[in-house]
Amino acid sequence: MRNRPFAAAVVAAAFLALAALPAAAQSGAAPEPLRTPDGQPDISGIFTFRTLTPLQRPSALEGQETLSLEEAAAFEASERTRLNRDLFDPIAGAPSAGYQPRAEGGVLSYNEFWYERGVELTSDKRTSLVVDPPDGRIPFRPEYQAASRIRRLNNRNGFADSYTDRTLADRCIMGFNAGPPMVSSAYNNNVQILQVPGYVVVFNEMVHNARIIPLDGRPHGDLRQWSGDSRGRWEGETLVVETRNFLRETSLGGSSRDTHVVERFRRVDPDTVLYEFTVEDPNNFTRPWTAMMPLRRTDGTLFEYACHEGNYGLEGILAGARRKNTQRVTEVP
Repeated sequence: MRNRPFAAAVVAAAFLALAALPAAAQSGAAPEPLRTPDGQPDISGIFTFRTLTPLQRPSALEGQETLSLEEAAAFEASERTRLNRDLFDPIAGAPSAGYQPRAEGGVLSYNEFWYERGVELTSDKRTSLVVDPPDGRIPFRPEYQAASRIRRLNNRNGFADSYTDRTLADRCIMGFNAGPPMVSSAYNNNVQILQVPGYVVVFNEMVHNARIIPLDGRPHGDLRQWSGDSRGRWEGETLVVETRNFLRETSLGGSSRDTHVVERFRRVDPDTVLYEFTVEDPNNFTRPWTAMMPLRRTDGTLFEYACHEGNYGLEGILAGARRKNTQRVTEVP
């Protein structure tokens, strides 16, 4: 974990250089970094990390690290159509040729009004948030991928012996983008970073999850937690946060109780914090991997994410699965 991936370093250096050019050209020198009253680099604010750039590089874009402006515009337009819930067939559940959405909109669980997934790629037009390995793909172990297919099928059908077998998102314990690490998803891709002497707070809109991160050099504790045990330190202008001691998996596919996450936050201009994370898990990945995305300042405030009030969603999921099982048993000759 001490040797940061070369590819990530190159992308970060390019991003920072481009961000600094306009200010440097006007003043002849790089702008002074923002500081908190106690002299720390200021990374505070309310940010969005929504983007159409996928976490992993699609197979159709294999070998293409970035897209041209024309290619990016075509990809963005295609993705906006492909993901538009108002174009989903109410029976097939996916976009279909010739299907005309209802005038009032809305099919399946949510209509497009509720989504906030972003409308464009990152400014550098990368084809994946993953920057290492260079192929833009997460290095899953084959056995994890095989087991994951079964889990997805069971989750879709509602099968579980107990509510404890359901995903943390189903149980409203962890948001599906809050992490750590944070990853752009369907909606609520907003985060507030607060700084006080000795601490940084990362407050995610999704499931109103708040991580209070000490910066005083204390060691990791022994208590396992849903969001893990985070400890931070400053390396120059970059906040480095290490998280261990997860209770079980996070919202990130392939994570487990043994996951180790290293996040890096660095302000590159008044409106942008560069967010990078490296994930290591010996159970489900063949090697550590790194992703990078911008946190872009957004006006307004964070809203409460109430999930499902009274947690009635789980009761419906389990009751429906039990009824389906009963029907199958009675139909067996």
